[in-house]
Amino acid sequence: MERREFFRLTALATLGAALIPGCASGPAGGGGTVTSSSGPATTSKDFTGTKVMLGIDALAADGFASLKGLRCGLVTHKAGVNGAGARTVDVLAGASGVKLTKLFGPEHGIDGNAAAEVVVKNARDARTGLPIYSLYGATRRPTPAMLADLDVVVIDFQDIGSRSYTYISCMRYVIEACFSLERPIKVIVLDRPNPLGGEKVDGPFMDRARRSYVGAYEMPYVHGLTIGEIARWAVATPGVLEISEAQRQRGKLEVIGMRGWRRSMTWDQTGLTWVPTSPRVPSPQATLGYAMVGLGCIIGDFSHSFGNQMHFRFLKYSRRRSADLVTALGNAVPGLQLKPVVMSDGTQGVYTEVSDWSKLKPSALSIYMMRQCCIWSPTNPFVKATATERDLFIKHVGSEALFEELKTKGAAVDVAGWLAKWDEQSTSFRARTAPFRLYS
Repeated sequence: MERREFFRLTALATLGAALIPGCASGPAGGGGTVTSSSGPATTSKDFTGTKVMLGIDALAADGFASLKGLRCGLVTHKAGVNGAGARTVDVLAGASGVKLTKLFGPEHGIDGNAAAEVVVKNARDARTGLPIYSLYGATRRPTPAMLADLDVVVIDFQDIGSRSYTYISCMRYVIEACFSLERPIKVIVLDRPNPLGGEKVDGPFMDRARRSYVGAYEMPYVHGLTIGEIARWAVATPGVLEISEAQRQRGKLEVIGMRGWRRSMTWDQTGLTWVPTSPRVPSPQATLGYAMVGLGCIIGDFSHSFGNQMHFRFLKYSRRRSADLVTALGNAVPGLQLKPVVMSDGTQGVYTEVSDWSKLKPSALSIYMMRQCCIWSPTNPFVKATATERDLFIKHVGSEALFEELKTKGAAVDVAGWLAKWDEQSTSFRARTAPFRLYS
């Protein structure tokens, strides 16, 4: 089926998003030991399967050689499954020669059911009986006591391609904790597809002074990397990790690459089944919506869903009709169409549909939404924002300067100037991280 037809049918059938269309490993850089396993995992031409082979499956195909005889901890979540849908927890627990002894869970917990920002407690895995240490509770970093008696920590997360989604933050904190020990613990990352593909790099850049758990890296909002590539870049590049240079140099990272994935692939091309990564990202459609409208809904009266439907894809604004949204924003972003939708209770909004993926800059919609809030609101919402709202906005966007311009200029904010700046920063980031890409 052609991609355009696939998008159209998927959009109408699911009331979700139109599914987005669509190297040999580079030098490790100075410091640390960075390796990539599984040989042909870095290319697609030698792969003859019908779907992408995940890092966990490549590890299994290699007989779990990287873990043989080692005491292993696993950091994972609900979407940490192999290509057949079996939990990575169960795969490693049942693997011959692998000594899985501890589990670690991020935001939303290992079962993926906790809401955003809700504290998760330590627990025990019902199926394996293994202890689960929460990294979104009393601590967000594994403590030395949690890491005691481990030889290696495996990370298996499904990311969604946007900087503020916290699994990549959790990964950074885990790597730092493992490398900081007197006896550093090796980290192995099992790679997975970026559902947005590996070609889109877009959006506001994170200022270092504003780094936090919802922005743990100096990168554009849409980063265009797999989780394994982020790990390679972070470990090999001085200053990305918040540890001493000596600790970074001692650390050891191994990335188990995928087989059959290419940078041009978005989720619909992988042949894989999506497992919800969190309650509000139940589908691959939501991953693109998150990149497009998440930042634009932080301050002001825009919202991005209807009840439990169309997460991040149903855009509405208080007391405005569908036609108002189409008139105001319908032609703002090349490659994007806003389709009028009236829900059963009369709620009006628009459905964000991709018309030309090659032209789309996902994050651009959010800054137009910010400006539109200043036009439609009786009072500039950035002027009346509370300290908490201001802080949340800056942490996610990554720039205090944008908030201040919206506050002082309102609807006169220089949208074109900001978009041009983001393009320049994205181009620079793409060049800096190119040596750490695993796939062509």
